[in-house]
Amino acid sequence: MTGTSLLLFTALVLTVGAERVAELVVARRNARWSFARGGREHGVGHYPVMVVLHTGLLLGCLVEVWTLRPDFVPVLGWSMLALALAAQGLRWWCIASLGHQWNTRVIIVPGLTLVARGPYRLRWLRHPNYVAVVVEGFALPLVHTAWVTALVFSVANAALLTVRIRTENRALTELGDPTGVAGPS
Repeated sequence: MTGTSLLLFTALVLTVGAERVAELVVARRNARWSFARGGREHGVGHYPVMVVLHTGLLLGCLVEVWTLRPDFVPVLGWSMLALALAAQGLRWWCIASLGHQWNTRVIIVPGLTLVARGPYRLRWLRHPNYVAVVVEGFALPLVHTAWVTALVFSVANAALLTVRIRTENRALTELGDPTGVAGPS
């Protein structure tokens, strides 16, 4: 089963990679829309780090699984696959809810109001897109027992998200959210 599970896991990771490319297409389109309306980008410095980290997640999954060849543990693998798929569903719900305001970058368009639909209507869940990122970051590698990748990504992502969320919260004050707790993420 190891050979088959390795191939299936590789297909899963490549599918997630293709999904990331689709996100970037949407993000570039939305960035053009935002900049055409006077949008201002915040946090430019941390964006390349985010790209490297997320690319590293996908590569780490593949390298760890193909070099260490951990066993596929069904109860872990299937439950983590369910979480990874749920994270994708939440991510695309966020993208659909934010519409043109969604981006992989922090771009604030003057005069727009905060989005209060979809998962953004839940005031207790400040950044639902980042919940999806966190869940996917540990769940995807654990689909095939890639503990090292799950741990390294999760720790590095926690540090990056600290910077990212602070940047986004400061930027959101421009949209009239003095707490900086709602809107694009």
